[in-house]
Amino acid sequence: MNISSAIFDCSSPDLDSCPDESLPEFAFIGRSNVGKSSLLNMLSGKPDLARVSPTPGFTKLINIFTMNNKTWRLVDLPGYGFAQVAKKDRSRFNQAVSHYLRHRPNLCCVFALLDSGLEPQEIDVEFVAWLARHAVPFVLVFTKTDKVAPAIVQANIAAFTERISAWFVQPPAIFTCSSKTEHGRQELLGVVEETLTAIQTETRPAQAASDATKTASRKAKENRRRRPDLARPW
Repeated sequence: MNISSAIFDCSSPDLDSCPDESLPEFAFIGRSNVGKSSLLNMLSGKPDLARVSPTPGFTKLINIFTMNNKTWRLVDLPGYGFAQVAKKDRSRFNQAVSHYLRHRPNLCCVFALLDSGLEPQEIDVEFVAWLARHAVPFVLVFTKTDKVAPAIVQANIAAFTERISAWFVQPPAIFTCSSKTEHGRQELLGVVEETLTAIQTETRPAQAASDATKTASRKAKENRRRRPDLARPW
């Protein structure tokens, strides 16, 4: 998949403030300092799409971008576990994210970001458990692979998958990436492309049936217009 356009749409404090549900959405979320903003900039090909801040937890709103001439949306969700937010606000942000993830009907996939340089973090394990419990579709993305030796990356992935293996008949798809080297870019965009293709394939029969119904209705109306009026005596 090539990215032809990436345009900021809006920042929403909650689900009710999000745009209409007409476009498929792909959401990115992770623990603070996981490299989410850098990853979004790398995927979009725009270095300033998402603001990269030295302060963990900078993203506090649901930031939405329209992609590829308004064919799908990229959603930048507030990170979890950020320390620079008051508890009362943290609760509100978590509630907004929860409502979005559970009740957004056009949400196609969540990219759950994990730091490849760290052993399984309890907060990440708990978040994946929450996604699984609520049947939210997701993939796992291990970030910052350029900063860690490959053997350590694989060991941390294996440890994490072992922690969550009992929750799934089929484990979630796993990807690795680096915002610096652009490793994993096409694989992640491939998830988006495959999902969009599947959506189009599913909607074609319904559209065809709708078109056939409209054609049949139009022909029926034409036939009624051509039929003689038997109530008339001449």
